Amino acid sequence: MWKFTSHFFDQDKTNRDLILLLIIGGLYSLGIFLSNTFVNVFLWRQTNDFLTIANYNLAIFIFQPLTFILAGKLAKKIDRIIVLRLGVIFLSVFFLTVLIIGDKAAKYNFLLGCLLGIGYGFYWLAFNVLTFEITEPETRDFFNGFMGGLESLGGMIGPVLAGFIIDKLATDIGYTTVFSISFSLFILAVICSFFLHRRKADGKYGLITVMKEMKRNKNWQNVIKANVFQGMREGIFVFVVTIWVFLITKSEFALGMFNLFLSGFSFVFYLLVTKIVKPTLRKRAILFGSMIISLSVFIILFDLSYTRLILYAIIIGIGYPIINVPFNSMSYDVIGTSEFAKKLRIEYVVTLEIFVNAGRIISVLIFILSIMYFKDTKPIPVLLGLFSHAYLFIYLFMRQVNLSYEK
Repeated sequence: MWKFTSHFFDQDKTNRDLILLLIIGGLYSLGIFLSNTFVNVFLWRQTNDFLTIANYNLAIFIFQPLTFILAGKLAKKIDRIIVLRLGVIFLSVFFLTVLIIGDKAAKYNFLLGCLLGIGYGFYWLAFNVLTFEITEPETRDFFNGFMGGLESLGGMIGPVLAGFIIDKLATDIGYTTVFSISFSLFILAVICSFFLHRRKADGKYGLITVMKEMKRNKNWQNVIKANVFQGMREGIFVFVVTIWVFLITKSEFALGMFNLFLSGFSFVFYLLVTKIVKPTLRKRAILFGSMIISLSVFIILFDLSYTRLILYAIIIGIGYPIINVPFNSMSYDVIGTSEFAKKLRIEYVVTLEIFVNAGRIISVLIFILSIMYFKDTKPIPVLLGLFSHAYLFIYLFMRQVNLSYEK
């Protein structure tokens, strides 16, 4: 596998573990995009209730950071690869549970969200730490860009394939087939993890130390604030737009096509951004990307149609790579230059996850309270317009980050 894949990469920028991590990330992305896009619709079909969908996503956002904290502690005691496997195993259990309970899934929406949040927590803690350990500052943009490309590729293939399967088969059989394929992909990811070099765990768990670093380190403080606002937008957009597409079209295949446009443009622009955006241009890229994401919501706020939703998908498909590649790279560079970065890299990753999910929880709670108070869906466009602009704050905070390559 290594000899085959090495032909597609610059040898100076990669190594065996980096390739394996990309493969695992690709399998994960395909498995998630194949099914998770449709779990919200699966629940919607059973209830036609935004509160059920919001509660399911709230559970994910609560249990993901809690699991991150536990996973971080485990990663200081056992091999990070084992933590990665735990994540993929819990994700497999999630889809297995959905398969077993079937048409009762909406009744157990919070439990399903807990399982998925736990799976995300273990997986992303290990994946982010391994990314930090395997990549160097000079390979970080390459890895983040290529990983973004793989995620976009998964986002192109997964939803369209899933939508096609669900539309062609009876609805229940279609969903069962899709969830079963995802389950199989996660098993493959676990198998691939056995080929990664083992990474020794040592040291004490210093999460409090990293939290206190925010008071002393302005760069770290600004990265944390930016992550909170990133989460505030993601919290409700992750499920509201998906349901809107389904409500307009009544078709899982149409939802798959929406994701095809979004991920297709993301795939192209992740590769372009990786080549074009050098370290000295990162802040400008973050500004441009944040403006695209923030303003794109007005395409769908006042006249909701499938054509406008596709146009919206294209615009945010362009915007996400422009902001995400430099934002993620700067965040890792800030961690790399922070005090005790080598000993406490896990704690830095955990802290980021705590705060990005804090933002997600804030937006979903506001969404739930608004729906409950007005007993209507009328507040939804207002909330989307409000939280879409949270991305502008990413630039406002990241522009204050000072790194050596900018001088």
